[in-house]
Amino acid sequence: MKTSKIFTILSLIVFSNTYTLLSAQEFQTLTYYEDDSLKLELDLFLPESETNAAIPLVIYVHGGGFSTGNRTGGHDLGRFLKEQNVAVASISYTLYMKDKNFSCDGQLPEKIKAIQLAANQIWLSTEFFLNNHDKFTIDREKIFVAGSSAGAEAALHAAFWDREMMNLYENSLPEKFKYAGVISGAGAIMDLNLITAGSLVPVMMFHGDSDPTVPYATAAHHYCPTNASGWLMLFGSKSIYDHILSLDGAASLLTYVGGTHSVAGAHFYRNQKPVYDFIKQVIAGDVFQNQQVKF
Repeated sequence: MKTSKIFTILSLIVFSNTYTLLSAQEFQTLTYYEDDSLKLELDLFLPESETNAAIPLVIYVHGGGFSTGNRTGGHDLGRFLKEQNVAVASISYTLYMKDKNFSCDGQLPEKIKAIQLAANQIWLSTEFFLNNHDKFTIDREKIFVAGSSAGAEAALHAAFWDREMMNLYENSLPEKFKYAGVISGAGAIMDLNLITAGSLVPVMMFHGDSDPTVPYATAAHHYCPTNASGWLMLFGSKSIYDHILSLDGAASLLTYVGGTHSVAGAHFYRNQKPVYDFIKQVIAGDVFQNQQVKF
């Protein structure tokens, strides 16, 4: 009996150490921003390469209503894209709505501040990689931003907001910097006018057309009544897609008929191939405008 217990304990120790070693090899945890009151980290899935050729990078932003979730939400995508020679940085960001109300009876300025903080921290993580592109062999012209739900909202605003106007930190992204593309899972933007002929970048979106939280087309967040304190108009994936097409931009939309908000993770947590296909299309310089309907 004692021998059996000792063997079991040793086995657990070996398993634990092996798991820790494998996790350490799978990704690196790095601090991308730190000041006197804030420390922000990311998990970097970096492909192994015998060459010094620069590779694309996806900055992934997890969902959770700006109040919950963590950067492990991007690990499945990181594992998949790492095998395709694409780096993934899954970031932590300030969960400003923690212990606050992000629904109809919340406060509109608080909702906007949550998105602004997250978008700014995406810019900080981008600056980190622009400054360290040689260290990680990142191609500065091929940095994508992706997100699920709240993360998608943050990613879209990071891509299309006026950085000078909305800046909360002293970051120094190049004035003409643009993301190579945006990948949005059940996301939305507050103002379609942010997307102009000058700010266009390729966008991939997937969304359920029966999403009760983030509208598939144009509606209030959570479909709140107009007298709600947390009323916020949002332009969802279909509205963004149609607007980009009107500007003759590149866009891809996967519409899940009858799909609810759970579609937000459809191609991040599983079946990540469409994300990789989008990245390949963008890098190849393909011109595309396509909508697929899934039942």
